[in-house]
Amino acid sequence: MTEQSYEFTGLEKVNIHGYTVRQIRATRDIPRHGIRKGDLGGWIESSELTNGNARVSGDAWVYGDAQVYGNALVYGNARVSGNARVYGNARVYGNAWVSGDARVYGNAWVSGDARVYGNALVYGNARVYGNARVYGDARVSGDARVSGDARVSGDARVYGNARVYGDARVYGNARVSGDARVSGDARVYGNAQVEKTWHYIAVGPIGSEGVVATVFRTENGKHILAVGCWTGTLGTLMAEVKRRRESWRADELTQGLWMEQYRALKRLGNATVARWAEVSK
Repeated sequence: MTEQSYEFTGLEKVNIHGYTVRQIRATRDIPRHGIRKGDLGGWIESSELTNGNARVSGDAWVYGDAQVYGNALVYGNARVSGNARVYGNARVYGNAWVSGDARVYGNAWVSGDARVYGNALVYGNARVYGNARVYGDARVSGDARVSGDARVSGDARVYGNARVYGDARVYGNARVSGDARVSGDARVYGNAQVEKTWHYIAVGPIGSEGVVATVFRTENGKHILAVGCWTGTLGTLMAEVKRRRESWRADELTQGLWMEQYRALKRLGNATVARWAEVSK
């Protein structure tokens, strides 16, 4: 049995899922988390699972109104705080931190230096690890993986067998699913939907907003182009640029440079998409 860092205070309550959870109190200092012996903690169902595994162990800590129950485990240097819930068969470990109103449940794992916070949900067989962040109203589910320095936020959804890693960002109302891969410095946002990708190209900063433009290859030779807050295709790019040019306030020389950048993006994108079509035949 792993040595515990807490005892029960005697206070208990029944949560929304019908589990009785009990408040904990530190029995030793945990300097890395600023915990002193005697500090009150959050709420857990029991000190051990039925198989004898310690529910909360190592230098892990549960704070405030946070709850850990079901078959969930929190260990290593992990933290669960705020109004967060970790339950089902979930695991939170390493230096991971689940906070705010976040929920981690099902068979999901959050580990490494990852953080899940806000109103985010991580569930199913999902894994969030590395230095990844999942926050806002984001959802990561299924067999999805979010890792590296990736960020998933807003109302974004990552599910299926999707992978988001590197310095990638998925946000807004974007959806990444199926066997899709989003990596490197890629950005998926707005109302973009990426169901399956083999390749992508990212160019930037370019244009009037100085943003990164990303072209994703999708199924059946299709593609998605994301530039700033706009999502479309290479075929509709210049019409959108023309519409927005009416609001540009830069001098003519600068505006000319931006136009050339957008035209170059379209040429490069078309050449790349054509090559993708060739290699997929």
